[in-house]
Amino acid sequence: MRNMIQSGSIVVIAEHFQGEIRPVTHELVRFAEALQEVRPTGIQILVLGEKVEGLAKSLAKTTGKDVLGILAPQLTRYNGQAYKTVLHEVLREHPPAYVCVAHSSRGSDFAPGLAMRMGAACITGVSSISVQEGVICFSRDIYGGKINADMVSSSKTTVLTVQPGSYGPTPKNDQAGGKVYLKSVVVVPQASTTLSTTAFQTSDLDLSIARIIVSAGRGIGEAENLQLIRNLASVLPRSVVCGSRPVIDLGWMTYDRQVGITGAIVTPDLYIACGISGAAQHAGGMKGSGFIVSINTDPMAAIFNLSDICIVEDLMTFIPVLLEKMAEQRN
Repeated sequence: MRNMIQSGSIVVIAEHFQGEIRPVTHELVRFAEALQEVRPTGIQILVLGEKVEGLAKSLAKTTGKDVLGILAPQLTRYNGQAYKTVLHEVLREHPPAYVCVAHSSRGSDFAPGLAMRMGAACITGVSSISVQEGVICFSRDIYGGKINADMVSSSKTTVLTVQPGSYGPTPKNDQAGGKVYLKSVVVVPQASTTLSTTAFQTSDLDLSIARIIVSAGRGIGEAENLQLIRNLASVLPRSVVCGSRPVIDLGWMTYDRQVGITGAIVTPDLYIACGISGAAQHAGGMKGSGFIVSINTDPMAAIFNLSDICIVEDLMTFIPVLLEKMAEQRN
C-alpha cells in the first residue's frame, strides 16, 4: 500500500497497553489540533503493534483522523529500539513537520533516538504552544519547574514529547470517522528484548472520585509526619491522602496513591499540596484540579505557579494551627 503520511504534516504516535488506547493519546490529538491552528496542515495518527487493526479503527472513529496501523508480530510487547527503527522507516520517505509523542516513560525512551535517526530536533516536556512575532514557540518547565522556557525549532522535522494533563482529551467528534490504513512490517531482531510486561495490581482506591486530595511531598521530612497529613484529610469530606513520587519511592505510601505523570492524573475540586516542590512530573498529574492550595517553605517553589492560594510556611507549624481553627469553627 502507499504511505499515507504526508510531508510537512503533524503525526501523532498513539500509546496503548494491553489492547487499550491510553487516555494520553487523545490528549496528544488535542495538542496536534492546537498546533494545527497555528501551523495549518494535516494530522495523521500512527499506532504500532502486533494486532492493532481494532485500535486503529477505534481511533479513526473517535478522533475523525486518518490512522495508519503498523502491524509487526515482533511488537507484541513494546521495544524502544524496534519503535525507533519502524518509525524511522515509515516517516523518512515523507518527513512530517512534527511528531507528537507522550511525555511518558515509553515516549521518553524512544523519542530522542527517533529524532536523532531522522536528523530532527527534539523538544521534550512541552506543556503549551504560543506564537511570538510569527514564530511558533513550545513552552516547557526547566530548573525543576521554577522557570518556564519557550523553545523554538528551525528543523524541518521536530519531535515533541507532550506533558500529560496539558491538553484535555479530544471532544467527541460528530463528523465522519477518518480512514484506516494498515501496513505490515518485519522487524529485525534487536539487541534487547522485552520478555514480559506486568500491570501494577492496584487496590480499590479510586482517585477519580475524590472531591478533595491532600497530597504529601518530600518536604514533610519524615514518614511519621504523614499522620499530620491524614489528620487534615480526616476533617475534609470525601478526601483522600496521596503523595508525590519521592514519597512513594521512599516507601512511605503505596504506588496506587502516587499523583503525577507516572502515577495518577487527578482533577479534584480541591488539591492541597503539602511540602511538594512542583516538578513537572507531579504538576502534570494535578494541574487540572479545580482549586489548588500549596504549603511550602520555599517562596520560589514551582508549585506556587499553579496554585490559587500559596502559603509560605513550615507545614508542621501551619497545619496544626489550621486544624485548631477548623475545630473552633465546628464547635
